[in-house]
Amino acid sequence: MEDALTFTPNGDCGTLDSTTTLGVSALAHDLLHFLLTSQVPEGLSNHVVSPKKAQAKWYRKLLDAWKKAKPLPTTSEEASTLVTHTLRKHQKADVEGLLAFYGLPQPHTLVEDELKSPSVPNGVKFEMHTLPVDAKEVEDGDGITVYVSTQDPRESSCVPAKVVMVWLQRSVACALKNDAVADAFHKEIIDSGYRVLNIQNEEILARKYRIRLRGIDAPESSMRYGKVAKKELRNVVQGKSLRILVYGEDRYGRCVSDVYCNGIFVQELMLKKGLAWHYKAYDKRVELKTWEREARERRVGLWALSNPEKPWNWRKDRREAEAKSIKRVCGWEES
Repeated sequence: MEDALTFTPNGDCGTLDSTTTLGVSALAHDLLHFLLTSQVPEGLSNHVVSPKKAQAKWYRKLLDAWKKAKPLPTTSEEASTLVTHTLRKHQKADVEGLLAFYGLPQPHTLVEDELKSPSVPNGVKFEMHTLPVDAKEVEDGDGITVYVSTQDPRESSCVPAKVVMVWLQRSVACALKNDAVADAFHKEIIDSGYRVLNIQNEEILARKYRIRLRGIDAPESSMRYGKVAKKELRNVVQGKSLRILVYGEDRYGRCVSDVYCNGIFVQELMLKKGLAWHYKAYDKRVELKTWEREARERRVGLWALSNPEKPWNWRKDRREAEAKSIKRVCGWEES
């Protein structure tokens, strides 16, 4: 079990350097392992002075603090601050030894400015960095399904214990070449909102997120330019790891988000190419309005049409037509 849970950096953690990624993720990994097994990491006793019984108390406190942290620690400085604050009443040698075990900064090396969260726009609930996007996961011109590795610091502390156990059971079934059992376990994982992905010959447990691009509305697939918009979005994101800023959730359970691909603001690109409307009913940003106006003036994309249909009107018309059809079939129409 321990081997299956070993953390391996995958380089998919945004701007964090490899040392920072390892320290924060290793701590998150060990907290998850403690949640499942009540065991502290091997080798920790070589860095601290208290026995394992006391160490277990630290991990219970740290696990509770990690779950309550908003936002979760994503840098070595933030993780060090959480540890130092949570264990402030314990022996100095133990706190410093625990930090050293994970390669995290000691309290006296922390700089106040470094403790602040990275600058993000107002209203952002959280930030995620995805695994490479599969072209088949692009739903239309403003919707994508993405996956985030559970080795990510934000994800590693909240993976359901049942999902981890089924993942380990699947690994055993795969090792025994029992494909039918492995597939059954994978279905359980998928039904729980996760998936096992093969990235560069490494199997990674990842969490699924459905993304709705914030502030734009692309033509539906059956509308004119709908397939063009979907193809353009697919060409931009396929095979790429995305930076996603999540503002909230819509009524369909999708994360309403700003999406960045290799530094490109995806909504800006879709608007400038005339493949989406500014969805001003839900987003008042002036820059989105400007990018749509510029595309209109250049008559690119859907603006080459004399009177392009608004996708929200298109959806409304079909909802009303469907309602009338149901009434007619059920005999509910007024005479």
